Amino acid sequence: MCATCGCGDDGAVITVAGHDHPHHHHDHDGHDHVHTETISLEQKVLAKNDLLAEQNRDWLATRNILALNVTSSPGAGKTTLLERTVRELTHTRPVAVIEGDQETLLDAERIQAAGARAVQVNTGAGCHLDAAMVHRALEALDPEPDSLLFIENVGNLVCPALFDLGEHSKVVVVSVTEGTDKPLKYPHMFAASGLVLINKIDLLPYVDFDLETCCKYVRSINPEANILPMSATRGDGLDAWYDWIVTRANPKQAATNR
Repeated sequence: MCATCGCGDDGAVITVAGHDHPHHHHDHDGHDHVHTETISLEQKVLAKNDLLAEQNRDWLATRNILALNVTSSPGAGKTTLLERTVRELTHTRPVAVIEGDQETLLDAERIQAAGARAVQVNTGAGCHLDAAMVHRALEALDPEPDSLLFIENVGNLVCPALFDLGEHSKVVVVSVTEGTDKPLKYPHMFAASGLVLINKIDLLPYVDFDLETCCKYVRSINPEANILPMSATRGDGLDAWYDWIVTRANPKQAATNR
């Protein structure tokens, strides 16, 4: 159970895109648990999650798989960005995707149609992925060695900031339609992310959004974060996004090229 919002993963269902047999997970021990210390519970939940995340990280590292945890509010453009990324990067390196949503297989089907292997994690009432869900998804997906793995988290900027999945880095996507002050409203997510993608800049002439101010807010929270304005539909900034990925997938080669 998530101590922050009260959601749980007992009903999580993992389905490989293109297959008809979901993997159900139920965790019943027959005991009733009463928790009166919310902070203590949250610490225990996160400690267990962090241990599983380290196991995921070790598993990925032994296979030289770069895993990126992509987060955003609903509708910021994560899936559209990943569809285009899959189409344009699969010729250089295998790409696999773990999709997180409360219901439906729609996003995993979109990713599969774009050319990548995908599994869908349906969290039911849950508002985020956790390390245990990702572990089971990795078992179902079995991504290739030397590949890229994108984990598209449930659309939510609160709980996903707290849960390490074993990824190399969190990537937060914010769109210009959401408002300039998004980083100030959700500081924990922006503080936890190594890259901030400001999406839908093709809509800047039509919305009340100050790009410079938004970047200033991000840097006030996380001075080390990379910030890339982009448009996943029109293509602005995608080369910089791909360069950022390649630099982390092949750090020695990137250092040589510089």
